[in-house]
Formats: sequence, structure tokens, C-alpha cells
Amino acid sequence: MRVKETGFDFNRDGLERSDLDADPFRQFEAWYGQAVEDGVPVPNAMSLATVSARGEPTLRTVLLKLYDERGFVFFTNYASLKARQIGENSNVALLFAWAQSARQVSVRGRAAKISGAESLRYFLARPRGSQLGAWASRQSAEVGSRALLERSFRQVAERFANREIPLPDFWGGFRVEPHGFEFWQGRRDRLHDRFLYSPVAGGWDIRRLNP
Repeated sequence: MRVKETGFDFNRDGLERSDLDADPFRQFEAWYGQAVEDGVPVPNAMSLATVSARGEPTLRTVLLKLYDERGFVFFTNYASLKARQIGENSNVALLFAWAQSARQVSVRGRAAKISGAESLRYFLARPRGSQLGAWASRQSAEVGSRALLERSFRQVAERFANREIPLPDFWGGFRVEPHGFEFWQGRRDRLHDRFLYSPVAGGWDIRRLNP
């Protein structure tokens, strides 16, 4: 069945090399801020692609929680499928798709666990329900029913009633350290603007790509 077109208007302002910051992290920060201003729903949602040792790709959406010049951080159960695949092959890709802004940012890099101290600092800032959920869910493992999952949550809530919830030793963050960025700006007639950042000695090389 042919997909029905939405008629989305890609006639946006153009993107020139002179518009781009020499630092892709600062360029990302500028575009992220614009996505927030544009009212993009959940602007920190990003697709995360991982590949197993056998070359089998998996794609899912996770939430960006922290970022700086070192990379992009998300959190997960270290027994999850994504974490297991990262353990087999640390090369990953991220995609921020901000359709409302007619923009995309893709990132290629290597993922590695962050320190326990960093994970703890973030975990303690999470809502209590999210802390309990991290303990209750054996992420990616089969569960027989929703009722069993909710029972696990209740048991954990009782276990930690009236006290601080500790950081699980099986839960924490990964940082994706980029070795490539692409910034994509939608334009009319499929003549989109694309710029690739590649690392070079002392900075980043920036090149325009065909759409």
C-alpha cells in the first residue's frame, strides 16, 4: 500500500557553511535549543542503533539525559539488549529527528559506561517511581504478563519503603563519544542541506553532502 503523503512544508531557511559553528557540540546545542523553542515533542528523544557481534542491528528510542564536549549520555539496565550489544560492539549511531523543525542530527561514535559516581548522581535526581522501576524491571527479559511486572514493582516499593533507594549495580549510564556528526536541514524539492563533521587534528573538518 502506498503511504499517504502529509504535505509537510520543507521550505525552510537554507543552511550554509558559514552558518555552522566550528564545534559540532556547540552546533548541536544551538539546534537543540531551537527544537525546544519550536515545541518539538520530547526533543531529547533519540534513536540508538547498536549491532551485535554477529552483525545483527537493533534500533530503539532512548532519552538523552546529559551531554557535553565528551559526548551524549543515556541510562539503561546493563543486562538489556542494547547494553549487551554495546559490550560486543561499541560502535553505535544516534539520530535526533526533529520533524517539526525540519531538522535531523545524526551522530556516530563509540559507547562506554560512565562512572558509578556519575550514574549515582543522576539516579538520585530521578523521581522515586523511576528509581523503583529501575529495580523492578529486568529490561529486555521476557515477562509473562503485565500483572507480574506490576507485582515486581509493588515488591520493590515495599522493600524500600520509607528509605532512600540505592543505585542498582546493574543500572547506569553510557556515554557515546562522537567521531562524526551530520546536520540535516529540510529544503524544497528534496534539495536538503547536509553537512558532515569529521575529526581532524586540532578540530573538525566540515563538508557539504549531496541530499
